[in-house]
Parts: sequence; C-alpha cells; structure tokens
Amino acid sequence: MRSRGPFYVYILANRRHGTLYVGVTNDISRRTFEHRTGVGAVFTRRYSVHRLVWMEPYDRVAEAIAREKQIKGWNRAWKIRLIESSNPEWRDLHEELAGRGQSG
Repeated sequence: MRSRGPFYVYILANRRHGTLYVGVTNDISRRTFEHRTGVGAVFTRRYSVHRLVWMEPYDRVAEAIAREKQIKGWNRAWKIRLIESSNPEWRDLHEELAGRGQSG
C-alpha cells in the first residue's frame, strides 16, 4: 500500500446483525467490489459478507492498521454499536460510493 492516504478501515456484513468482517484498504470502492465478486478474502466469499456497512478514512496507513486491529479486538456488541452510530439502517454504503461515480 502507499504510505499516504486516504486509507479506509471498513466493516462488511452479510445482513443486519449478521456475520461481520473488518478490513483495511487504500481504495474502498475497488476493495468492496472485489469482495462482492469473490476476489476478496476467503472468509467473505464463504459467508457472503459483502455489504459495506461502515468505513472510516485515515491519512496514514499505520493509523488505519492500528484502528483495524483495535476494532478486530472488540466484542461483537461494540462493533454493532459502531456501525449503528453512523448507519442505523445498515445501508450498503458501496451503492453510495458507486453513485458518486467512483470505480467498482
């Protein structure tokens, strides 16, 4: 990855309150598209986890990776609270990215 941002920490879900996946990327549109088309992690393919429900931008890769590790260490209830603090309907944010003319 590049050393300068933007970098994104993101959470995918297969449905509301369903299976969750936490990741980090330097291209959120491309990465969520990869997850949707089966190019993403084996875990997301196996459990059909491809709805982008939360993301947070960072300027530096080290900050993004530290945040990803922090969230991965959280219990499930904390992750759900994080998602619902900005996306209570569990909308698929990938659709909003695509609507803004970004790749994917």
